[in-house]
Amino acid sequence: MSIRQFEYALAVAEAGSVTAAAESLHVAQPSVSQQIRGLERELGVTLFARTPSGLVPTAVGRAFLRDAEVAVRAARRAKATARAGAAELEGELVVAAQMGLGTRQLPGALTALRRRYPRLEVTVFEEANPAELDRLARRGVVDVALMAGDCGEEDLYVGHHLGDEEFVAVLGPERAQLAGGRVELGEVAREPWIRFDHDSALDGVLRDVLRDNGLAPATVARVSQTATAVRWAAHGLGVTLVPASAVPPGFEHLTRPVLPAVSMPAIAAIRPGAGPAEAALLEFLRQETWHYTAESTGNTSESGHSWVEPPSTTNSLPVV
Repeated sequence: MSIRQFEYALAVAEAGSVTAAAESLHVAQPSVSQQIRGLERELGVTLFARTPSGLVPTAVGRAFLRDAEVAVRAARRAKATARAGAAELEGELVVAAQMGLGTRQLPGALTALRRRYPRLEVTVFEEANPAELDRLARRGVVDVALMAGDCGEEDLYVGHHLGDEEFVAVLGPERAQLAGGRVELGEVAREPWIRFDHDSALDGVLRDVLRDNGLAPATVARVSQTATAVRWAAHGLGVTLVPASAVPPGFEHLTRPVLPAVSMPAIAAIRPGAGPAEAALLEFLRQETWHYTAESTGNTSESGHSWVEPPSTTNSLPVV
């Protein structure tokens, strides 16, 4: 078996037909068909079933494709590492971030990475469900994961503490005008709340905060994106609680830190012995500002007061 065969099988699974896969790979259709037939003969199994809607992976085919995807990504990383001299780094870097974490910091770090390695392809996706993020990490699909806190004790990834994200309450315009510095959770708990999907990390934080403070506010809506929650709160639908960096520009005046303070550690999870691309991204992430201050949002109600102390960036913990 060859990596090329794996790539062809993955392309067929994604496209749903040999013809479409050949077009995406820029090769002749007979070449793809031949590689798939050869792969099935060598394995002694049928990887794809023919249906009216196209080729669909069989049960054994789906199991094979999961490992094939890991093998292809590993091969690409090895190739990129071998070509990492000077600014010639090539290949693909896959970054996953828990929803709402590093919203302001990650773009700056990625821009700096692209400047250093202009030929590197970077794919980023935001994952709301921590269980899904963990599954992708265990499959080897993710090169760098930006997550909140420790996700286990196995040594598949090493976690580097970047800093801490403080959560802020987003209030409606009338409510924000009456609020001073920090607002007590007990006060805003009387308002209806805009929350997130049940399985999301953000709703998990909110669920723990409410439980620990003996609060049970009414839920007026559940959304899947932090920007949606902020905008709906700005229209007066209810109150929401999000990481400070996840507040879109133009809405900072509606935010207030809460009492008691709510924060979570921002962790960059990288494989032990990772390549130069991962190391460079970690370097750029460390250079970003991860502590939340009054000046960082333009809120001067507590001028000069740091709501979260600047974090240490030397901690390294097993994450996954």
